[in-house]
Amino acid sequence: MIRCAITNGRGVNEAVLRRVDWVQVREKELPARALTELVRSLRGRGPKLFVNTRADIALAAGAEGVHLPGGSIAPARLRMFTGALLIGVSCHTIDDVARAADEGADYVFLSPVFESPSKLGYGPPLGLDALAAACAQVRIPVLALGGVSEQNAEACVTAGAAGFASISAFGR
Repeated sequence: MIRCAITNGRGVNEAVLRRVDWVQVREKELPARALTELVRSLRGRGPKLFVNTRADIALAAGAEGVHLPGGSIAPARLRMFTGALLIGVSCHTIDDVARAADEGADYVFLSPVFESPSKLGYGPPLGLDALAAACAQVRIPVLALGGVSEQNAEACVTAGAAGFASISAFGR
């Protein structure tokens, strides 16, 4: 099971780095230079690193990938400039997941699976049945996001998810 911590203005500490496989560096307020330095400081410390929206910084800092919001440039088009960089996409419907896979994404986050204060703007939780349907439609990893915790993550994997991503599940 892939465990992905998403930073959200607070960075990430050693305890979190030891508990996860991936880190999505989502520090929207940091200027480019500071974000690049943060990603470089995390390299080689265990988890694969993905930079939120900034393929330029992912490349410059040596991260493994970039994570795009839904509605961004198609991953296949971006890949013309990024080479082997892994590209993920945030999705909020089963159709979004299929589109991201068709457009060349290496993985997707599907949210909100469960109720989550950070995902209220995306409508009601999709639930495990929608997660299972999305996972069955594509051959790329689908990670569950939105209200997922260590306690309900196994249900997501049973539904077909490759793992889960969270801002809060891993502590700080």
